[in-house]
Amino acid sequence: MPNNNWNHIYDTFDPIAFSIFSIPVHWYGIMYVLALVSALYIGKYFIKRDKLDFKTGQLDVYFIYVEIGVILGARLGYILFYDTQTFYYISHPWQIFNPFQNGEFIGIRGMSYHGAVLGFILGTYLYSKKHQVAFGKIMDLVAISIPLAYVFGRIGNFLNQELIGRVTDVSWGIYVDGVLRHPSQLYEAILEGFGVFLVVYTYRKFQTFSGELILVYGVSYGIFRFIAEIYRAPDAQIGYLCCDAVTFGQILSLSMSVVCVAIWMYFHLKNHA
Repeated sequence: MPNNNWNHIYDTFDPIAFSIFSIPVHWYGIMYVLALVSALYIGKYFIKRDKLDFKTGQLDVYFIYVEIGVILGARLGYILFYDTQTFYYISHPWQIFNPFQNGEFIGIRGMSYHGAVLGFILGTYLYSKKHQVAFGKIMDLVAISIPLAYVFGRIGNFLNQELIGRVTDVSWGIYVDGVLRHPSQLYEAILEGFGVFLVVYTYRKFQTFSGELILVYGVSYGIFRFIAEIYRAPDAQIGYLCCDAVTFGQILSLSMSVVCVAIWMYFHLKNHA
């Protein structure tokens, strides 16, 4: 079996980057902030490079809407989809964002990507209505801005030693509690980040209607996430849903792809009718 510093990185790596007044700042939180900020500046880069029709400062205001939507959606989505104490949080909503447990600061744990997507869509819709900006135009920009930023999020999962992979014997595996596992978070960073970006970026030249790129993003993300989860251990509180292989995340991801394909077909047929 492999035995080197990489395989045993979790034995010496501290998920806490530093502390401010005894409050720990985790690498995961830093990566989360980098993901949000980089998405904003990647969007600004493409607006400038492609001379897109967005006014100065428009994206900064939109970023606030999306940041709130993503954080709320990610947290609420986790509670509704994955947490075993859903009814507790429904009856004690003030605990949803409580970073303390038994008087100890532990941060806010448990975020759902699919919940973040719903919050993001709602935030985008509200911004679109409030500021009279075409929904499809915003979504096309988002589709090209998010993937590379998402890499930071998955690296954050890796550094936070969460969303661990399935048991393996590959030489690049990571020991987690004495068991060698796939570094599935990094697989997801590559597939869901770089992979999705390449698909969306390449497809841009074939775009035929406003909002099409976000549908391409949704289809490709769902497929790449489904593949990545082949190497990711299921959530402990849920386990496998079928055949000791299929996870809840795979079901949600595949559903996301199917929905996006259906919407794409509707608009494609409508535009060619």
